[in-house]
Amino acid sequence: MLILIRSVTGWLLVKTLPPPQPYEDEPVKEPAIRRWSHEDAAQLRKTQPAISPWRVVRWMLVASAVLGLLAFAAFDAATALSTAYGSLCVAIPAAVLARGMTSPLSRMNAAAGALAFMLWEMVKIGLSIGMLILAPSLIANLSWPALLVGLILTMKVYFVAAIVKPKPVAQGS
Repeated sequence: MLILIRSVTGWLLVKTLPPPQPYEDEPVKEPAIRRWSHEDAAQLRKTQPAISPWRVVRWMLVASAVLGLLAFAAFDAATALSTAYGSLCVAIPAAVLARGMTSPLSRMNAAAGALAFMLWEMVKIGLSIGMLILAPSLIANLSWPALLVGLILTMKVYFVAAIVKPKPVAQGS
């Protein structure tokens, strides 16, 4: 169908689209939703174990030690201390967050868990910022580039811990 529309510059001839036709497809077949049994949930936990926050903290502490030793071997003691301190600016607040998130109060219900996560995440960020502010007064001859290298590489441990999954626990052990 053609219609005439008046515009600022003159008249326009516009072709309209035909009205949409109702669809006559067959009804959508949704999969049946079934409630999981205790065995289904246990099987899922066995095949996909959860990552413990304490395991991530341990990886971070190992990364702190390794980075500090590598910096000591490649550079000097001040650089090694700066690198290790940068790593600890991530690892110590992560340990505080893990402690807060694994407390019984944060597991009471979903709302308490969400509130606890937000609270402990803010504490973690504040502690990290505080440690960074105190760095020049705590470490003589502070090397900011070395501190940032330690900080950034230790942050990447979150991704390493997510990729390297724990082995499923065998039944009966």
